[in-house]
Amino acid sequence: MAFSEYADYDGLGLAELVAKKQVSAAELVEEAIGRIEKHNPKLNAVIFKTYDRARAAARAAPGNGQFAGVPFLLKDILGVQKGVPTRQGSSFVPPSPSPHDATITKRLTSAGLISLGKTNVPEFGLVPTTESALYGPCRNPWNLEHSSGGSSGGSGAAVGAGIVPLAHANDGGGSIRAPASANGLVGLKPTRGRSSLGPDLGDIMGGIVVEGVVSRSVRDTAAILDVIAGNEPGDPYWAPPKAKSYLDEAMTPPGKLRIGFATKDLYGRKLHAECIAAIEGSAKLCQSLGHNVEEASPPLPIETLAGAFMPVWASGLAMLIDGIGFLTGRTPHEADFQGLTWGLYQVGKQVTAAQYQMCWFQLQSAARQVAAWHETYDLWLNTTFASPPVRNGTFDFNEKDPEKGFAPIIEYLPFTAVQNATGQPAITLPLHWSALGLPVGVHFVARFGDETTLLRLAGQLEKARPWAGRHPPNWN
Repeated sequence: MAFSEYADYDGLGLAELVAKKQVSAAELVEEAIGRIEKHNPKLNAVIFKTYDRARAAARAAPGNGQFAGVPFLLKDILGVQKGVPTRQGSSFVPPSPSPHDATITKRLTSAGLISLGKTNVPEFGLVPTTESALYGPCRNPWNLEHSSGGSSGGSGAAVGAGIVPLAHANDGGGSIRAPASANGLVGLKPTRGRSSLGPDLGDIMGGIVVEGVVSRSVRDTAAILDVIAGNEPGDPYWAPPKAKSYLDEAMTPPGKLRIGFATKDLYGRKLHAECIAAIEGSAKLCQSLGHNVEEASPPLPIETLAGAFMPVWASGLAMLIDGIGFLTGRTPHEADFQGLTWGLYQVGKQVTAAQYQMCWFQLQSAARQVAAWHETYDLWLNTTFASPPVRNGTFDFNEKDPEKGFAPIIEYLPFTAVQNATGQPAITLPLHWSALGLPVGVHFVARFGDETTLLRLAGQLEKARPWAGRHPPNWN
């Protein structure tokens, strides 16, 4: 039975149809598989398929989870599933099946979601565009010549094209928010410690990396946060507990908020004209909804912040590569990696313990400055990227000097890594499209632990300026 309206529904909408027996989980899985087979030759979003496994799960009782029977995809970074390889976009990682599920996988599947495979990523998730040498470039469904963002670029492209209503993602510098922005989606980076990285990890790089999804609706994003939030025994720390359901919060009016906005990056450089239009348009929309909006930004010492973030990030990569080498019995060689990865790995191996501790001293000092700013302002408004999505091939991943290689990347993605360093939650919303039809995500940042305010405002903005009817040329 064909279900032509499949992509008109978000995840909760599809789950409701399954619960009412208006469609079966097996039918939804076949619809999603058909769309992968239709779109993936162009998009290159899905790099490992688990169709037989998905069909078997759909034939079994879907259960009573909030997303029972709904197809989704796992990211090829941290989306660890028993019996399935996770290669992190790198040829250095062998295609060995995992012996167990990650906590995030258990929680998502316990909610009834049915995974169809793994999504494309850049090598080790280092950059905001998905173009690894192992998997090849992922393409944006809005324009196939352009980037789908990264590092959750395959997830973003798959959801953006209507293949699945939501997909697993994670964020260590903007990797949920960047693909959400590039593909016209909702992308929430939760607070540090909001969900567990178990059972294999306590944290990554001091909590810089967090788990989540990209989706097409605020309510799906909120409901997934209900599913994945919470610690498990052995976690090193966790975020302040939620007061009530995040899904309920997304349907609650936000009250009157004070919002500061920025049309320049942290170095004082003006953003692309389309980004300025997105910010100013969103600021006016917020003002029309009763919020106080004015130009203001946290007083961040950006040179210090950037100088501290890179050694933490590089040493985290070195730990990861050396850890994989230890587990697999392989010695890392330059030929195993793209140039930029190898260069960052070399930097990471030179970071001393004292330097690492000093970097965190500086990052935590910046976090206190941001927290003080948020005593006045509930939210900070900017855009996720400094321009609409770039074309694939824009950045040189053969450059081995990280300072040279990352300079244009940081200029392209200027704001998001700050929240990974400070631990704050942030959300990207599809509130603007460029004159060429490319999505420009609008980025809101809240105080530590305050996903509630983000979701309340996001729900209000989704009603005021709906985006559900906007579809890319490569759709459904």
